[in-house]
Amino acid sequence: MDLKQLDYFVHVAELGSFSRAASLLMVAQSALSRQVRSLEVELRQPLFERTGRGVTLTEAGRRLLDHGRGILAQVERARLDIEHERDAASGRLVIGLPPSVGRTLTGVLVRAFRERFPAATLSVVEGLSNYVMEWLAIGRVDCAVVYNVTPSPTVDLLPVLDEALYLVSARPPGSGELIGAPVTLADVAERELVIPSRPHSIRMLLEAALAGVGRRANVGIEIESVPAMLELVRDDALHAVLALNALKSSANEGAFHARPIVRPALKTTLWIATSAQRARGPLLERSTELLRELLLQHRS
Repeated sequence: MDLKQLDYFVHVAELGSFSRAASLLMVAQSALSRQVRSLEVELRQPLFERTGRGVTLTEAGRRLLDHGRGILAQVERARLDIEHERDAASGRLVIGLPPSVGRTLTGVLVRAFRERFPAATLSVVEGLSNYVMEWLAIGRVDCAVVYNVTPSPTVDLLPVLDEALYLVSARPPGSGELIGAPVTLADVAERELVIPSRPHSIRMLLEAALAGVGRRANVGIEIESVPAMLELVRDDALHAVLALNALKSSANEGAFHARPIVRPALKTTLWIATSAQRARGPLLERSTELLRELLLQHRS
């Protein structure tokens, strides 16, 4: 397997067509097909299913695409690192954000990054914390904002802040307040919840806390999307456990009623994660400082 084969494969996978990939790469389609076929022979399994309208990835192809993107990104970072001055904040940086953070921070982050690092480029991707940590491990992202991660020797973690968790319900008629009276964990156990599936950080945190008081979560629906969770809370009389910022970043904050969880209080920790196995250049170092600064400003 060489980098050219991997690059050709990623282009075909992302464009869904050998002809479109060949046109973009400015190579003959036959040469492109030979390179991908050599890769399939080496791996001893097909990477694409050919259809009349292009190609789709096999399961092996989907797994290779994740690795391929990370490998090519690391090679590009290595090239930029060698080409530029070691003390210059230049190159390309990829940051992973959870959706609840991305909705309020992405625009601010992009503007601040462009102003502070004019010689660098930024890419922002969104995903739940467990997915973003996988992207960090394979090199698809350079750093990530995550909730409640498990410490690991392969990851450097910088704590940023703690966020209280709330029981979120549809706002009762006539109520004008977003935040209501506190509820206990025992009260939370009585509500039917819409909640992410394991191993989402809030799900694991809630279940561990409930187990500590001898209770279990009453899970009605498992769903990963915060906007979809809020829609079900508003329209289907379900409840959710979320940080207050998830409501404030929604388009319909006035539809919800949030009650802090007490006895014991339930809090989630926000971290900035970077790989302990890859070199930390000046751009990553300074961008991590900027990211922490913005998180503290916009989530206080």
